[in-house]
Amino acid sequence: MTESNSPRVADVLVVGSGIAGCAAALAAARDDADVLLVTKAQKPADASSDWAQGGIATTRGRPESLKADIVEASAGTADPEAVDVLVEDASAAVTDVLVDTLNVPFDTDADGSGLDFAREAAHSEERILHVDAATGQHVLRPFLSHLADVENVEILEDTAALDLVTDEGRVHGAVLDRQASAPEEAFDEDGVAPRAPEGEAVYADATVLATGGIGDCFETSTNPAGSTGDGIAMAALAGADVADMEFVQFHPTAYDGEDSFLLSEAVRGEGAHLVNGDGERFMPEYHADAELAPRDVVARAVATEREATGEVRLDVSPLDEPFAEAFPGLAAKCEEREVDWTSGIPVTPCEHFLCGGVDVDHDGRASLDRLYAVGECARTGVHGANRLASTSLLEGLVWGLRAGRDAVGRTPLDSETLVVEAPSYRNSDPALPERFAADKFRRLRRVTSEHVGLRRNATDLGRAQAALRRLKGEVDAYVRTRTARDLFELRNASVVALLVAKAAAENPESVGCHYVVDADERATEAPTPEAE
Repeated sequence: MTESNSPRVADVLVVGSGIAGCAAALAAARDDADVLLVTKAQKPADASSDWAQGGIATTRGRPESLKADIVEASAGTADPEAVDVLVEDASAAVTDVLVDTLNVPFDTDADGSGLDFAREAAHSEERILHVDAATGQHVLRPFLSHLADVENVEILEDTAALDLVTDEGRVHGAVLDRQASAPEEAFDEDGVAPRAPEGEAVYADATVLATGGIGDCFETSTNPAGSTGDGIAMAALAGADVADMEFVQFHPTAYDGEDSFLLSEAVRGEGAHLVNGDGERFMPEYHADAELAPRDVVARAVATEREATGEVRLDVSPLDEPFAEAFPGLAAKCEEREVDWTSGIPVTPCEHFLCGGVDVDHDGRASLDRLYAVGECARTGVHGANRLASTSLLEGLVWGLRAGRDAVGRTPLDSETLVVEAPSYRNSDPALPERFAADKFRRLRRVTSEHVGLRRNATDLGRAQAALRRLKGEVDAYVRTRTARDLFELRNASVVALLVAKAAAENPESVGCHYVVDADERATEAPTPEAE
């Protein structure tokens, strides 16, 4: 994209390779932009989109019905204009990208005459397109393969963004940590090249953040490793607005055991029941929709019943067809862990999705000029305080396409204006101990999981903020004199965790997945499950 020894320049820089980042790259490339897509991932499974099980919500010609379900699941807090954008763009985006461009092999009905639409929690009808319970794999992998063949898209894997390059409220690109060019003898015994310790500045007329979630901030999460909130942290440190950071959604049914995995809501959508340690089905006592209640309601109910009776299991015996036939991928995961699903699968709530993030408009524009955010790192307003199942892939696709198109429409900066001074980094101090970042991460996760989890109170949130501020101060001191990817990921995670704790402390009202209890006279007691 640029001559050697000159700064690397792109029309559009996309940071992140999930469905949102891929959609932004595709849209920009279609408008003849030179696109550089950089990703920490070394394989598709490193991206959250690849882990998506349930599927992608569609309107099936009834956008108002989907809109109503999104708003109701959000406890009435979703931005209605943002939801309008989602449902109005949904059909065209799915048809264009997933069907016509990628030819995703969505499941068909029993006689093969049409698509098989599933129902999930808080949906009023069957509208979820899916491929078994592994839809993300069948979307993301062909998406990346397609982009690899697009001439004006360059993909750099195993490449992290360290910081945004900014000047007077405008984003000019990012500083990357990537494998440095090196002679063969410089590679280590595993074939890994040395990294450029000073980082490499890449300049772009528009920068799109699509860095995924914050799962690494919690002890258990459905996110892949490396979900350290990089985009949110970099944007916040650069001065961009963030919003709704307290709305961290917990999925109610992660496998409760070593090597945890997600059990899609589609299983409950097909009729599975939740039973407690006494063998009793309990969800009808918590909500009229029972197992198909909004995620926040089900997650809290599962936590309550686990505490009262010792365990909760997902009973798959009520399914119309055998579990192994209906969900072969999930059955294989059970077999790998020697879980006998015929006696119920032990489940527990687990961190799943951040509904907040970098505050953006309907085209993904952030508050800083020429900065965009899409996917889980963005706060579009669609999800409000609680996300409706199977809307994350759709939101990423819709906002990715909109951001990519809008980014190309920006008036290009001339080279003298575009290339500004980038952050510089030092490696003046000795290398950190081998387990330094891992040990600090363990401390961070313990704090957030204990004090900023499924249930919150003012005292715990105050303790969390104090502990996280101390941790961030320690990390900042090391970052000033050492440059290492895991150290910057730790910095980003500490920034994001502190943003979550601070936002939670500043919101005394229970709403959606932000559930405040016992709150030292500051917060209200949450409504009972039946009232929700």
